[in-house]
Amino acid sequence: MPDDNSFAFTPAHELSRMVAAREVSPVELAEWTLRRIDETNDTLHAYLTVIGDQAMESARAAEATVMRGDELGPLHGLPFPIKDLVPTAGVRTTFGSAAYADNVPDNDDIVVTRIKAAGAVIIGKTNTPEFGHLGYTSNKLGDNCRNPWDVTRESGGSSGGAAASVAAGITPLAQGGDGGGSIRIPCSLCGLYGIKGSEGRVPRSGGGDAAWHPYNLAQTGPLSRNVRDSALLMSVLSGPDNDAAPGTLEGPGPDYFGALGRGVKDLRIGWTPDMGGNAVDPDVAEMTAHAARSFETLGATVEEFDFEIDPDEMWYSFRNYFDLKALVGYGHLLRDTPELLTDYVREGMQYATTLSAVDHHETMAFVARLRDYFRRLFERFDLVLSPTLATTAFKVADGPPREIGGRFMDPDRAYWTWSPFTYSVNISGHPAATVPCGFDRDGIPVGLHLIGRFGDEETVLAASAAFEEATPWADKTPPAI
Repeated sequence: MPDDNSFAFTPAHELSRMVAAREVSPVELAEWTLRRIDETNDTLHAYLTVIGDQAMESARAAEATVMRGDELGPLHGLPFPIKDLVPTAGVRTTFGSAAYADNVPDNDDIVVTRIKAAGAVIIGKTNTPEFGHLGYTSNKLGDNCRNPWDVTRESGGSSGGAAASVAAGITPLAQGGDGGGSIRIPCSLCGLYGIKGSEGRVPRSGGGDAAWHPYNLAQTGPLSRNVRDSALLMSVLSGPDNDAAPGTLEGPGPDYFGALGRGVKDLRIGWTPDMGGNAVDPDVAEMTAHAARSFETLGATVEEFDFEIDPDEMWYSFRNYFDLKALVGYGHLLRDTPELLTDYVREGMQYATTLSAVDHHETMAFVARLRDYFRRLFERFDLVLSPTLATTAFKVADGPPREIGGRFMDPDRAYWTWSPFTYSVNISGHPAATVPCGFDRDGIPVGLHLIGRFGDEETVLAASAAFEEATPWADKTPPAI
């Protein structure tokens, strides 16, 4: 049996090779991973549900497939967590809500079906804020999810448990979802790579009024310690599906792996240090500016520009969309069992009840206007960079920062003032990623935000891989937990 640290921080693509070469067995991987969850979960709270017996059964089946010499999928035998916003057949799915604490779906989501078909061994469900409606992972089901770099700090959200699992070396990969930054926020806080594809790149399961909305801002995507592993999972997740909700992109997907060695020579890159005037922590501002300029040494041109969309208008339009969507999906809980809801979800839905048809129309008009602005922006640039977040991970006991860069934050916007850069890209529908680019004075990770032209995940990945090669980060690991 391997020693206790033999699989921690080993890349997914390397573990996949080792499984295929019979250098390691799916059973060994599953046993080790389940033991690591058991050792760390009382500290990190990364998992809401662990399915040890089912995972071992799946691992034994995966091992039998290897021994028979059958064709293997790209994730064959790899222990894999699913975010607890995503339905899993026969496995508790809480959506991070006390109202769904005992919910067990009958069917798998499309992305779960694809991950299983790729050979992954599902090990459990990762922690998330209620219905994904917060940038850090706090809910009524237990303690806040913690950051492996400093367990007194937040791991981010809404894919906070997924990020904690990967950052702590428990799993090499995790599935997340991003409706306002929910992959990029925790990856930035936990020193990981994460990418959100273009709107519609990864299919969404149909059903419910939300699936028929003309703008579906959330996308499923990967969280990983390196760019290649995210490309691996994107290749599994992407592509049309006959059972998907409307809006899925048709045709063949990008060449994710081919993009990794393309580099950034002659790319036109735009850099916005504050995306229209948002407050930014000095450490974050300095490190992300240095990272942006480093692309010049890799052969690109980098130009700082003024982002022309007002941050207040951006915020209020996103809030209107986000809270109206919650009201449509879960308004019955506000009516019937409001005591089961977290304060942030209840307050958001109550706010949504005050919005008029005119408010909704103006919100949708802003979405169209922002999308047109991004279209014109990408006539000028091939890639746009910004800080991923305005701050690094804050302490659980303190809550969101009340002051950033010497500016006091609006208390009515406290949940989101520290993450003003990510949700613009959900509104616009463009692909975006975060790459680790250093550490603040307390040793907490900082992320650089890369935004691509609609449909052009390849350039985002190419730039990410070039930056990773020039400034490696995967060898940096958090303190032992």
